[in-house]
Order: sequence, then structure tokens, then C-alpha cells
Amino acid sequence: MSAAEKNIPATLIPGDGIGPEIVESVIEILDAVGAPFDWDRQLAGMAAVDATGNPLPAQTIESIHRTGLALKGPLTTPVGGGFKSINVTLRQEFGLYANLRPTHTIVPGGRFENIDLVLVRENLEGYYAAMESYIPVGDDPHGIATGAGYNSRAECNRIVRFAFEYAVKNNRKKVTLVHKANILKLLTGLFLEEGRKVAKEYEGRVEVNERIVDACAMQLVIDPWQFDVIVTTNLFGDILSDLTAGLVGGLGMAPGANIGEKAAVFEAVHGSAPDIAGKNLANPLALLMAANMMLQHVGRQDLAARIDGAIKSVITTGEVRTRDLGGTAGTRELTAALKQKLV
Repeated sequence: MSAAEKNIPATLIPGDGIGPEIVESVIEILDAVGAPFDWDRQLAGMAAVDATGNPLPAQTIESIHRTGLALKGPLTTPVGGGFKSINVTLRQEFGLYANLRPTHTIVPGGRFENIDLVLVRENLEGYYAAMESYIPVGDDPHGIATGAGYNSRAECNRIVRFAFEYAVKNNRKKVTLVHKANILKLLTGLFLEEGRKVAKEYEGRVEVNERIVDACAMQLVIDPWQFDVIVTTNLFGDILSDLTAGLVGGLGMAPGANIGEKAAVFEAVHGSAPDIAGKNLANPLALLMAANMMLQHVGRQDLAARIDGAIKSVITTGEVRTRDLGGTAGTRELTAALKQKLV
């Protein structure tokens, strides 16, 4: 058996709401191209709460530790009950320091054509470390809310290096360092300082420029074509990655990857949409594109290219699109059309 044919253990988390049906759609399409994954199905989210009382069971965590690879559908973190965000827990448990969000135009005729950019977000530090507290004012114990974040030199260096390495491996020409060092001189100044250091190592191979985050947000909607790879800190990356998704039609077309040194988790970044669950209405493309990123991660660019070609062919012709893309097709109809292109 060649390396290309070898089965690769991977954890599969169907998730909540529309999760199970879009996961099944994606598995059908992966099977159609002979994807090498040997799936270990596990629970998380409300499905896990119903079955075990825990939104992220130990068995699921153990599975990802074993495989180092996971594809997950959208999850619902229970409100109340002291449950921590599942996504945050996964990032911290597995050191998934890099959040990778590619954005490219698939549906023609929108406000922005030919978008092709990638946002790299630091996933563990910044303000999302959520070091929060209250300060009493008079009789109000919650009179002032405070929040502190932190950026470490090591992590700033690592995330910028990830972005430059990604650029080199994927023939990208430019990396933009996005910061707020004009105001947060220490917190994001450290990020910018390390970013400039790393950039020097790639001089002559990858161009670098810098943008203050608010100017970057404005320029993304005025002239998004100037950007190639954007790298930034946690909070800014969260906001800008949804903005970039909006350039190409919203979160229904937004895949994501959370990558660490020992594990990687691939996901659709949209929610579980319980209002349309089980109605054959959900768009599986974000999760399918995340699965494509997973194929690329394990070195199966050949299979990813075939699926990418099928997506572009089906969606560009406009014959079969789900309702969120202006069509009338259901999940099953879109899945069938994609499979037909692949066989």
C-alpha cells in the first residue's frame, strides 16, 4: 500500500442542528473521491450533553489526542450550567494556536468578484484570554467591568512565522501584519515588533506590509484585492475573518482550520442553525471546503483539487444551489450534483 493509499485515522464530530446532515453530505463526497480517512465518530455539543451530560466528553478529547486530526460540524455550547465554550476548550487542550480562514469567490455576480485571500488569526492569547473582573462602585458590586489580555513574544513570533510559511508553501506573495500598535503600544506593539523580525527572514521571498486594524477593515470593503495573507491577533482576527466571509456571501461559504503542533481541527465556522435542521435546506459547502483543507493538510492536494473543481463547476453554472446561494436545491440535491461531477 502506497503512502497515498494509506488510511489516516481521524475524529469525526457530527455536531448539533444541521451538523449531522451536512457531515453526512461531506462524507458522501469524500467517499466519492476515495479520501483516506478512517473515521472515529464522537459526540460534542448538545448531542453530547443529551447522551453524557458533558458537552465535550473525555472520550472525544481522547479520540483527538489519538488521531491528531478532526472534522467537526457546528456545535451548540449550552447556555448556563457553567459550561465553557467548546471551541475555546479544544483550542486550549490541543494548543491549536493558528486559526486559518481562506476566503475566495465561488458564487459569481456578487458585490466582489475574484476575492482570494487568507486570514491567519492567533488563537490562544490576546483579549480572548478573558481575564475579566468587576470593580465595585458605591452600592453596585459590578460598577466597572475590566478585561485584560496578553500577547507573548513567543506566540507572536510563532503565529507570524506560520503565516509566512503558509505564504511560501502556497505561492502567496504578500503578508499583511494587522495591529493597533498606535494605541495598544505594548499589547499589539509586541506583535508588530516580532512580525517585523520574522518578515526579515523571508525578505526577497514574501513581501510584507502593515495595517492598523480599523484601516484594514475599511480597505477590505473598498479594495480587498490588495490583500493576500493577513496575520493578526485573536480579537482582531475573529472580527476580520467574519468580515472577509461577508465579501463572498457569508459564513455559509467560510471554512476554518485550527492548527497546532500536534493536532488540527477543521470546521465550518457557521452555527448549528436548529431552525432548518432536518429539513434538507442546509448548505454543506463550508464544511466541505473545511474537509478540503483537511485533505491538503495530510498531503492529498490531488483529491482536494478534484473536489474544489466540482464545487466551482456546480456553483458557477448556477443549476444547483441551496437557498442561501439564491437557488432552490436542498442539501441532498447539491450533494448529488457534486458527486455526479466527481465520478
